[in-house]
Amino acid sequence: MVRKWTVVIPVKRLGSAKTRLRGAVPADRHPELALAMVRDTVAAVLATPSVAGLVVVTDDPAVAVAVRRLGARVAPDPGDGLNGALRHGADEVAGLATHRAVLTGDLPALRPEQLDEALGRVAGRAFVPDAAGTGTVLLAVPPGEPLRPLFGPHSARAHAGSGATELTGDWPGLRQDVDTAADLGTVLGLGAGRRTCELLRDLGLTAACTSAA
Repeated sequence: MVRKWTVVIPVKRLGSAKTRLRGAVPADRHPELALAMVRDTVAAVLATPSVAGLVVVTDDPAVAVAVRRLGARVAPDPGDGLNGALRHGADEVAGLATHRAVLTGDLPALRPEQLDEALGRVAGRAFVPDAAGTGTVLLAVPPGEPLRPLFGPHSARAHAGSGATELTGDWPGLRQDVDTAADLGTVLGLGAGRRTCELLRDLGLTAACTSAA
């Protein structure tokens, strides 16, 4: 398959990331959990055959070092909120001439084949809703079309209302983002990525888990 997609992932500073997930692990290990999930997401994206490159938009030095080691590019956060970071990464850094897809960075059960299949179904501006059906985990656009991200509460409805096509498929790892401790449990059942698994085993929160990658 031709590698044509540039993927963009925004990542907050680890100290302020995933606030609804606080309490799932000891407070001093929370940044490690957030980073492990980012690293697993990045590794899965870069292993996807149709992905040509990955841009991580972040101002966190630890995130920048970790994702560069995995093969991602890093772009500074322009400081205009989540949607501003996504627009910057997709339309300015990657550029309007490319196929672009933006993903959330908390998909530790993501499998490359699931992302590959979803991207293969993109014909115009399109999105994949999260497992709950209310949020968005992926928004993709073809060359020449601006991203127009509408992430936030009820973003799936917002993206559908803006004319984006909803993509559906058997993609549990792609659709399962992690906002709460319950989501983390679901991810373990699906098979979390190696880094997330290792951290949770180290903390004694799971005896074993099937690794996604």
